[in-house]
Amino acid sequence: MQIGKIVGCVWATEKNPGLTAQRLLIVQPLAPELNDTGRQLICTDSTGAGAGELVYWCKGKEASFPFLPTQVPTDATVVAIVDKITVRRGQQNEC
Repeated sequence: MQIGKIVGCVWATEKNPGLTAQRLLIVQPLAPELNDTGRQLICTDSTGAGAGELVYWCKGKEASFPFLPTQVPTDATVVAIVDKITVRRGQQNEC
């Protein structure tokens, strides 16, 4: 999983039937220190995340798992809303 920030959404009137009723969000990938890293991407949403929220997102085959038994044609999905991030460089993390 990777950290990202919701920066927008996509509205599509014509799409693959498997995406019917699925929210599509624009996600900016972030480093642990919350700086932008990489290009923005479109993710389906399994959490109800909104604009400006920090999220975890996953990619690959696992991106469709939150929607099972429905088969959603996606390669990136928001799977969690982040409440808090603590970064301790050079110390043992106690998570």
